[in-house]
Amino acid sequence: MIHTKASVISVAALLSFAACASGQSLGTAQNFAVLAGSTVTSTGPTVLSGNLGVFSGTAATGFGPGIVIGTMHLGDAVALQAQMDLTAAYTGFAGLPSTANLTGTNLGGLTLTPGVYTFTSSAFLTGMLTLDALGDPNARFVFQIGSTLITAANASVMTINGADGCDLFWQVGSSATLGAGTSFEGSILAQASITLVTGASVREGRLLARDGAVTLDSNVVSTICIPGPGAAAIFSAFAVGMLGKGRRRAL
Repeated sequence: MIHTKASVISVAALLSFAACASGQSLGTAQNFAVLAGSTVTSTGPTVLSGNLGVFSGTAATGFGPGIVIGTMHLGDAVALQAQMDLTAAYTGFAGLPSTANLTGTNLGGLTLTPGVYTFTSSAFLTGMLTLDALGDPNARFVFQIGSTLITAANASVMTINGADGCDLFWQVGSSATLGAGTSFEGSILAQASITLVTGASVREGRLLARDGAVTLDSNVVSTICIPGPGAAAIFSAFAVGMLGKGRRRAL
């Protein structure tokens, strides 16, 4: 059961949670909250909990007022290795055998159990998608999307019964766009670009773009796994607190 009462948690306490072991499938890319091919741009008090990297580009703008709780790797050997590992992970996820083909189905309103879900073209999320691990702590969800991933404003992904975003991967054949206020989970591995509209957030996940840019606008992205019930509420408290801090710095 997800507790709705917000919990108070410091940045230091939040960072003490270990990253999920399944993140090893991403290689060194798992250390990045945002990794882009060309550039990273941010508007407003974005907060990234994890490294920021760019390769083969070398530029990241908007930090500050944006905050990176990690290290920036712009066109260096670390970013190159992360991009190589991202390519391997992207290819691996794309090659997994499919559990079900959901082409033409809006993800909103669905409750899905562990598996590999395929869209031969675009995938859309309006409303809430629920991912139910059925009590299996090793449950994994993979979405193979042939072209674009698009969420409507205020869309959300909810994980229940042992599921978490660190075991959730979105392999996107072109670009991903998360609408304003979207509450998202899991790591997006996109061939081209990733855009987060104002106020969208990603918990227990990453924004990993192979070729294009990652564009941000007052967002929170956290690679940190928060175990147990109440993860969404804890993350929300953290996000509100950090965005508020960023706004105060920007004044």
